[in-house]
Amino acid sequence: MKQKKIIIFMPSIEGGGVEKNLFLISNFLSSKFKKIKLITSSNNTQKVNKKIDITKYGLFNFFDNRTLKIIFSGILLFFELLKSKNVIIFSFQANLYAILIAKLFKIKVIIRLNSSPSGWLSQKWKKELFRKIYSLSDLVIVNSNEFKEELWKKLRIKSYCIYNPLNKKTIIKKSNYKIKNNPYKIKNALRIINIGRLVDQKDHFTLLKSICSIKKSLKVEVIIIGNGRNENKLKSFIEKNRLSKIVKILNFKQNPFPFIKLSELFILTSRYEGLPNVLLEAMTLKKFIISSNCPTGPREILNNGKNGMLFKVGSHKELTRKIIKYSKNKSRYNIKAKIAINTLDKYDLKVNLNEYYFQILKLF
Repeated sequence: MKQKKIIIFMPSIEGGGVEKNLFLISNFLSSKFKKIKLITSSNNTQKVNKKIDITKYGLFNFFDNRTLKIIFSGILLFFELLKSKNVIIFSFQANLYAILIAKLFKIKVIIRLNSSPSGWLSQKWKKELFRKIYSLSDLVIVNSNEFKEELWKKLRIKSYCIYNPLNKKTIIKKSNYKIKNNPYKIKNALRIINIGRLVDQKDHFTLLKSICSIKKSLKVEVIIIGNGRNENKLKSFIEKNRLSKIVKILNFKQNPFPFIKLSELFILTSRYEGLPNVLLEAMTLKKFIISSNCPTGPREILNNGKNGMLFKVGSHKELTRKIIKYSKNKSRYNIKAKIAINTLDKYDLKVNLNEYYFQILKLF
């Protein structure tokens, strides 16, 4: 039988957890399949294995317009399928477009969902639209069991859980790289870190409001790493509330692990997730975690709060109480963080990458 070509569809490649998984999964699949093609409208493809053929419309790398990137990537996919029918589409993004184009050509399609439906099912018509179109896909992959349950509950869509592949050895190795300038400057301050795109989903304002209420009673220093459209709003809030000396925003880092290593406490304030890579990375580096109890991922990763602390989404007051609680007994909680690393086996790199391979084979 002639081997099928795998077409990976990812219109906009930025700098988050989805992209990390894209590179890990696609590069692994290139070692298993001879024919793999990536279709994108981004130029950020440096980490893609050279074995992978790339078709891209790179003009929109100069514009931060995801909608245009999706449209042009969809056009590229359409013309690719005009040339070749012996393919399977594996979509990481803009799944509605990928499914509709695939079914137009009667081609099998796998979609990988990255974030909880709570983030994109705000209206009834959307719920019905996603339910009908997602049901046309041949396989829906999610990255947590909590996500799987929520997808069934809200859309009656069956899915298969494959955890985000976690490369612990690489994370630990990269965490030992030296940083030229240590961003933490305040002696004996509680060193807090947050990493994530500066967008509404990540809800950095809850963290900043907590720091406002805590700064007089507790010596803290906060590093936020990331880029995004909320950067100016966040910097304005920091300046207006006189937090400039204790809160710094750093640009996106290809290697954030040395910064995590320098910190004491990792805080995630997201409104919704899928399975946040950054929590797995912080746990790998034995950092204690305080996270919003958002759908989905944090509760599953932190074992209902046994391996960290959870607070109500958007509650800066509860977050403040959790930070103070940690600061009063750091040694105890840091021991818990060191033990928590033993719960990461199910996210093993090889196990989860191989699971992608086996699931694709079933569709041949």
